[in-house]
Amino acid sequence: METTIEQKYTFKDFTSDQEVRWCPGCDDYVILRSMQKALPEMGVKREDVVFISGIGCSSRFPYYMNTYGMHTIHGRAPGIASGVKLANPNLSVWVMTGDGDAMAIGGNHFIHVLRRNIDLNIVLFNNEIYGLTKGQFSPTSLVGQKTKSSPYGNTQPPFTPGELALGAGARFFGRIGGNVPKDITQMLIDAHKFKGTSLIEVLQNCVIFNDGCFSNITDKNVKEDKQIFLEHGKPMIFGKNRDKGLVLNRLKLEVVTIGENGVTQEDLLVHDAEEKDPTMHQMLVRLEYPVATGIIRRFNDVTLEEREDALTRQVKANSKFKKTDDLFFSGETYTVK
Repeated sequence: METTIEQKYTFKDFTSDQEVRWCPGCDDYVILRSMQKALPEMGVKREDVVFISGIGCSSRFPYYMNTYGMHTIHGRAPGIASGVKLANPNLSVWVMTGDGDAMAIGGNHFIHVLRRNIDLNIVLFNNEIYGLTKGQFSPTSLVGQKTKSSPYGNTQPPFTPGELALGAGARFFGRIGGNVPKDITQMLIDAHKFKGTSLIEVLQNCVIFNDGCFSNITDKNVKEDKQIFLEHGKPMIFGKNRDKGLVLNRLKLEVVTIGENGVTQEDLLVHDAEEKDPTMHQMLVRLEYPVATGIIRRFNDVTLEEREDALTRQVKANSKFKKTDDLFFSGETYTVK
């Protein structure tokens, strides 16, 4: 794990001297400042933190962090981050990516890093559009959405990032609005604490090419009624008056009102983020009303590094070769059994 420190940093210690070049009003600023505030709470040395990005608006992130970082190539950030983490397990490695970068050209890298469960973190900026290249539809754009590359409406059904991630075996998945910095900061801290691959989807507004894409669920005047913020071990309850909740009805999630038809808070489902079986988590990520936010899944599992280390110890224990020279001078051929 990363080296812990006694020295206390502030967000200014993680702020670089580079001019931030995002559009005014973009939620990327919120994510950036949330990360800069979260890192001092993680207790890692600044030189032990690495940000890896691909291509897109979100991928400018490493320039704005006073840490190590790499601005890599389109869709390949998870692969490069995997190499960084495996080469130096003591680093805190973060992949900063967008919906196009991660799930279009980078789709294979995205699903396989989740499948392998390497101990790194991914923050997915989802604005349902290609922003950097000026407004083409992305893998998360809605059917009928008019963009620069679909002027009459998009005809391709979108990915749901959480559904794709859980299908690939993700052990940690969180979803959060892009306008709640305190919640983003806490979720980043929770992701850092998790041992394995963590994925956070941020529902992020693009003020230029897809303005208001999540306003129907993230605006302050509607979010309490349109979102259910999940917390492990607590009832699935929501609403401005905290009077609505979720129950299971014939294998489907159903919204009920406390006090109607004899429903009480004890009837509501209790969120279990740590359940191994992802069935309920899949139902939650697909839920359209209310939209599930918070940490939806957090299942502790063996990491790739732990599996590799265990296999290496086993092979070494059973091998007659104790050093490289033993292999080189063992004869003209050798057999792997």
